[in-house]
Amino acid sequence: MLETLAPAADRSLGFSVAARNVRGRVVRLDAALNAVLSAHAYPQPIANLLAEALTLTALLGGTMQDGAGSLTLQAQSSGGAVDLLVCDYANGQVRGYVRHDPEMLGDAHDLPGLFGTGHLAITLDASATSERYQGIVPLEGASLSDAITGYFEGSEQLPTLVRVAVSGDAATGWIAGGILIQHLARSEIGGERLAVAIDEGRAHPDWEHVVALASTVSPAELTDPELSAETLLWRLFHEEEVRVVEGLVPARGCRCSPAHIATVLGKFPEAERAEMRGDDGKIRVDCEFCARTWVIDV
Repeated sequence: MLETLAPAADRSLGFSVAARNVRGRVVRLDAALNAVLSAHAYPQPIANLLAEALTLTALLGGTMQDGAGSLTLQAQSSGGAVDLLVCDYANGQVRGYVRHDPEMLGDAHDLPGLFGTGHLAITLDASATSERYQGIVPLEGASLSDAITGYFEGSEQLPTLVRVAVSGDAATGWIAGGILIQHLARSEIGGERLAVAIDEGRAHPDWEHVVALASTVSPAELTDPELSAETLLWRLFHEEEVRVVEGLVPARGCRCSPAHIATVLGKFPEAERAEMRGDDGKIRVDCEFCARTWVIDV
């Protein structure tokens, strides 16, 4: 992991613009991102892809109540350099992994070039209710952010704006930032409900106004570690009343541990565990997320 003297810029800040019936979140990944990416020697296009995916996962996961469950973003495809991308979020912690074929990578950098054809799945496990929800959409658009936007607008009927930017490389370290904004159905008495505008095939004026303001955000602003989330929101919405709620500080979190793995292996019948053991009588388990091999005596 890259060591720096500057304090890490990892941040997650929720916000709302009540007058426009909008909610959103700003996320910046610094130390957490470098910890994940440094586990594998990814080529630059793959590192950028995973950085974008981790930022999106943190944006979406941050909308859940603290400790309320986990969110997994998974892309599977065929015909491209990448055949599997997995990221997940739980209680502020993110992790991710990309399986790819370096020989097929070439100069591909956009979604079609990296993935070919495939689908994007978002899975939400709510620990408080033991409910599990999954939405699946095609991998369409120029980026994962485009695919996420399509997911919310198509599957959830929820107008959404997503912007993500990634800066850096293995030598200097990476930093990524993103903003997610969504328009909710109106609840005020006498106000037009958002569904009315959707049914009539038009955007609500409040949503058009917020999109016009938020679309001015630049990649440099999203990845500037010296620019606070509050200052960024003020630049975008200084004419509006914005309320902010501090989120959990994003951190790299791989949930594998000797105790956890031993517990999982203990659920297998002894005959199956016997087949897993090496000549020394121990079981070796590889974790793709943290690129570690755990040696378990069970």
